[in-house]
Amino acid sequence: MRTCWVLDHPAHVRLLAPFIRSGSTSDVLVATDRKEVRQLLDSSEGVLPKRQLIWVERPIGKKRLRIAWKRMREVRTFLKNALRTGGKIARIISVGAPLELRVAKRLKIPKRWYISDTEVNHLAHRLAAGMATDVLVPTHWNSSIDGGWLEKLRKKGSTIHRLDGLHGMVHLRPQLRPKQVAVVPKIAVRRLDGDGVHDAGEILEIPESILEGIEQTRADEGKYAGDAWEFASMMSMHDGVISQSVTVASEAVLMGVPTLLVSNAERGFLDRLESDGFPLFRLRCNEDIEEIHAQFLAGLHLTEALDLPDWPNARQQFAEFIGSN
Repeated sequence: MRTCWVLDHPAHVRLLAPFIRSGSTSDVLVATDRKEVRQLLDSSEGVLPKRQLIWVERPIGKKRLRIAWKRMREVRTFLKNALRTGGKIARIISVGAPLELRVAKRLKIPKRWYISDTEVNHLAHRLAAGMATDVLVPTHWNSSIDGGWLEKLRKKGSTIHRLDGLHGMVHLRPQLRPKQVAVVPKIAVRRLDGDGVHDAGEILEIPESILEGIEQTRADEGKYAGDAWEFASMMSMHDGVISQSVTVASEAVLMGVPTLLVSNAERGFLDRLESDGFPLFRLRCNEDIEEIHAQFLAGLHLTEALDLPDWPNARQQFAEFIGSN
């Protein structure tokens, strides 16, 4: 089955990589030109097969509307050429990126998948409504913060599928962790650029006080110098993680790494991680920094006592939903 895969974010590359590997040699890729996506694709030998690819600009900033129209025009030309030279494209699979779905509908690509675990990505969700034939969201999706989107999808005729698990459960595996906390704790620190669509109302500065007395590994967005494909493994070898990124925070705690998320973000998957007992600590606006920091430091020394829940077979579910092995 020939597929167009849309790779808009580094986490999406990791999520879809196993399915791209098992896909058709005639598949095509649309990749957003951001540094960490480029790092992954440029170093993908032995991880991802070579596929016909177009790089597109990320629609952010004051010119985002112009960039979005340009992106759709470029993708339309790319896909029309792919259709002419390589035959029918049976489906398009996009994680949180709706523009390509609009192009795909005009080109009569029959199956148009939109995948999301981020309820507050309201603009992207609105653009995907009426364009996606199939929508995949997790069972823990919080409809109280999605702006009524799922209900609108039902009225527009999209088929809604529910994944029992987090996206990280599709592509991650539990990692070996340090058995003892170092005298000076080794902490991976992840800061964001803050130029995402919903970053402005969520990102909080990481207080300098919580960075004292630790050995930092800088893993900031666009600045991490290590192997991009080993990013998750790198986090697992630390005593803890401090992150402004909800995606990095969720992936770290899935591997049993105590993580302090410094953000006002609300997500259904954060609620699930907390209720399932994963070692997630959240520092939000107007909360007591010293108290939350103390809880996090105590959590570093309690990982051996953690009884993490069994993972659902999210990868197999995901594959069955989208029709990939």
